Amino acid sequence: MKDLIRAALLSGVELRQMCVDTLDDDLLAAAQVMVSSLQTGGKVLVCGNGGSAADAQHFAGELVNRFEMNRPGLAAVAMTHDASVITSIANDFSFDAIYERQTEALGRAGDVLLAISTSGDSANVIRAVDKAASIGMKVVALTGRDGGKLAKNSGVSVHLNINHPSTPRVQEMHITCLHILCTLIDETMFGNTHAC
Repeated sequence: MKDLIRAALLSGVELRQMCVDTLDDDLLAAAQVMVSSLQTGGKVLVCGNGGSAADAQHFAGELVNRFEMNRPGLAAVAMTHDASVITSIANDFSFDAIYERQTEALGRAGDVLLAISTSGDSANVIRAVDKAASIGMKVVALTGRDGGKLAKNSGVSVHLNINHPSTPRVQEMHITCLHILCTLIDETMFGNTHAC
């Protein structure tokens, strides 16, 4: 059992080290897309499934409330938690439409969609990306493995990819990326020591 623990920890360390050399430009670009929207009255819509749905809610909570500094709330909506909306769309249309329909209803040109999919192949997330792009929203995709279909989707403005085969390791890096985005957004908009 200790070997399993050690293997998981070392795998996470190795992945983080790899990401040090590959993610900085994309994280800066993603943060700038979000900052540009938020500074002009836009909002960030977030979607994902399973663990990625939890990450979507976590990220939206950090923006609406606070991350590491007290500052005004920032406009963000996780499209993952309204059971009545989700089940009505799934019932009347399909589960693949749950984020597309909400993006159509809530999104406006100049807003940002943060689309989280470990595989990059989640049909409901891809449909939200397509809808967001069609109405003039910017899209930040957060994926794992080879990025799946989202890596090739022309609607994606910035692609943050954790190229690793293990879903748990990818999800661990996803939350790290989301925390880094929170820091970059806060420091750019309200800090006086850093800018992205």
